[in-house]
Amino acid sequence: MGHLLSLVSIIIWGTTFISTKVLLNDFNAIEILFFRFFLGLFALFIVNPKFIKFKSFKEEITFALAGLCGICLYYMLENIALGLTLASNVGVITSTAPFFTGILTSLFYKEKLSKNFFIGFFIAMIGIVIFSFFGSGNFSSLKDFQQNFAFNPLGDFLSLGSAFAWGLYSVLTRKIATFGYSTILTTRKTFFYGIIFMSFSLFFFDFNFGFERFKNPVLLLNILFLGLGASALCFVTWNKAVKILGSIKTSVYIYLIPVVTIVTSVIVLKEKFTLWNLLGSILTIIGLLISEGLFGALK
Repeated sequence: MGHLLSLVSIIIWGTTFISTKVLLNDFNAIEILFFRFFLGLFALFIVNPKFIKFKSFKEEITFALAGLCGICLYYMLENIALGLTLASNVGVITSTAPFFTGILTSLFYKEKLSKNFFIGFFIAMIGIVIFSFFGSGNFSSLKDFQQNFAFNPLGDFLSLGSAFAWGLYSVLTRKIATFGYSTILTTRKTFFYGIIFMSFSLFFFDFNFGFERFKNPVLLLNILFLGLGASALCFVTWNKAVKILGSIKTSVYIYLIPVVTIVTSVIVLKEKFTLWNLLGSILTIIGLLISEGLFGALK
């Protein structure tokens, strides 16, 4: 069940780029984030209108930090990075999130990481690099090669910060799972704090409520998909998976997001699927299986 819930989350998250791409024609990145998580918060309240009673400041701080790291910082840093560096750079660097999750979990929970985790991470990252940089098949000249490997220190550093923020969120989610509340209630409370932190940033970006835009059914359906599916549903299934499998085993499924994105772009957007894409996908899946310890020979 834990693996199934992880896959559901990753499959939906891997397809969100299509909805985001459609919405970016009429919304900026911060508007999309705010609307999708506010909608997710509202949906989770409808499903379970109960409230978590205050128990201690330590518990509240844990929820607040989870909202800050997993809802606010992760997405904001990633979106800002996309405006400063290549999308391929961001895709590869943010895919290191499972590595940070493993290291931070090991530090905070004193768990020893197996060699499977590091071997799987190395193989998966090779796969992600291959289809992120070579998958487009646009290396017709040395100039194309250099452009695909362009390095932007600030953008790449922000991408790394985004991956680190998700690692912190994973550790905090594991702690929250021990509080004994339902996953829907804990996810909703995390959303609540995430939106509060996100609200402070609205003053620094060109944010506009512009509700009239939702009269367009295409825009409305896409924001509903992001809010109800990618936010409300996926964060619940993901947090439930963490509760079952633990933060490390769940986090390595993040390796599959670029694979799902590529497959979706081929099916929906009719983009070209190259041999580089196939090789990268195979290596990424092998890395995932090794990290999960499913290749017994490496135990």
